[in-house]
Amino acid sequence: MSDKKIRFGVIGAGKIGTFHVRTLSKMKNIELVGVCDNDPMRAQKLAWEYNSTAYTKYEDLIPQVEAVIVAAPTELHHKIGMYCLDHKVNTLMEKPIASTMDQARELIAKAHEKDVILQIGHVERFNPAVLEAFKYIKDPKFIAIKRLGPYDPRMANIGVVLDLMIHDIDLLLTMLKSDVVSIDAIGLSAFSAHEDIANVRLKFANGCTADVTASRASFERSRYMNLYQEDAYISVDFMNARVKIYRKKVPVIKSLNDIDVIYPTVDKQMPITSEILHFVDCIQNDKTPGPSGEKGSKALLIALKIIDEIKRYNVPQGSKEEKHGPMHLMHEIGTAAKIALDESLGNLKRGSGK
Repeated sequence: MSDKKIRFGVIGAGKIGTFHVRTLSKMKNIELVGVCDNDPMRAQKLAWEYNSTAYTKYEDLIPQVEAVIVAAPTELHHKIGMYCLDHKVNTLMEKPIASTMDQARELIAKAHEKDVILQIGHVERFNPAVLEAFKYIKDPKFIAIKRLGPYDPRMANIGVVLDLMIHDIDLLLTMLKSDVVSIDAIGLSAFSAHEDIANVRLKFANGCTADVTASRASFERSRYMNLYQEDAYISVDFMNARVKIYRKKVPVIKSLNDIDVIYPTVDKQMPITSEILHFVDCIQNDKTPGPSGEKGSKALLIALKIIDEIKRYNVPQGSKEEKHGPMHLMHEIGTAAKIALDESLGNLKRGSGK
């Protein structure tokens, strides 16, 4: 392992790019060379704050670095990523890997051709609560995930499936290591031209079923995952990095005393720090990233299938014109939530034969 500092750049000086710049600036084995954004004031402000150089063209930054983090809008991932990889720069691409499967395949092929690292920013894999929970997860039968938060106009270019739910798709594929065999999904556009609320039921070849809800129409932020398996119920709080496990002590439960409640100790290291350290380790030791380009493309494929399924329901799409008042809008949100809940309950009843 080399002690030489890796020269890093960040493309995109928005919210996520700022997190990356701040994290990189604190790392001992990294030299933060530059920050690039097409908004010169935004790039300059961030570069000044973290003692690096501002760029408005990534073509000028790339020759100066060995590794780059791309935190630009999704529609630019392919263009920027192909340029970075073609110039043999190791690339951590924020999720999703690209807008289309063809673009994803081209990025993966280019990384192999140039023999450089392509890691996808599925940062939830590095959440310490997730890492701890993985130690206890064994053949889950049912998984429920909710990822809710307020609307962020900076993500108006994509829907909630590619914005938020793709984190959970990647986690499910990582945990279960099984193919998705069926998808039932519904969604609603509330604030943007894309779906802002989505609920999906995924069935896997290994028999597990996952119910996943993502919303950016909530005033409060919450991130939870609950897993049900033969010997335990596991609850994961993504935001507060907490894990709670209920496990039976004896084959037949006669009272609550027959149930163990376990609170595993969770490392509090920030997921974004662990993510970048993993990227650095892959560069220095020629390793394949956990969230590789191939893994990122699998998550993208399922996400795009979910979006196609949502479109089949002909749910009203958003518009640049304000056609509805706030009360009507909240009614639509409530209706979508009720539809998703009713459908989930209906599936449960059918699955149990009731």
